[in-house]
Amino acid sequence: MKESDRYIKIVEWSDEDGCFVGSCPGIIDTCCHGDDEIQVYTELCQIVNEWIETIKNDGKPLPSPTVSRNLAL
Repeated sequence: MKESDRYIKIVEWSDEDGCFVGSCPGIIDTCCHGDDEIQVYTELCQIVNEWIETIKNDGKPLPSPTVSRNLAL
């Protein structure tokens, strides 16, 4: 299991933007968008992996995992 697997990744349609948007609660707010849901998810996963590496390289603790946690969405 990769560390990024511990974080929920959300891809949803945005009426405001007219496209799919991706976010990862606890790691990053809306950070990518596009017309193809799978492409947005793929990009989101890459961004989350990069953020996790940056956090670790900065010597900071990772946020609490969001998988298997009750979230109010």
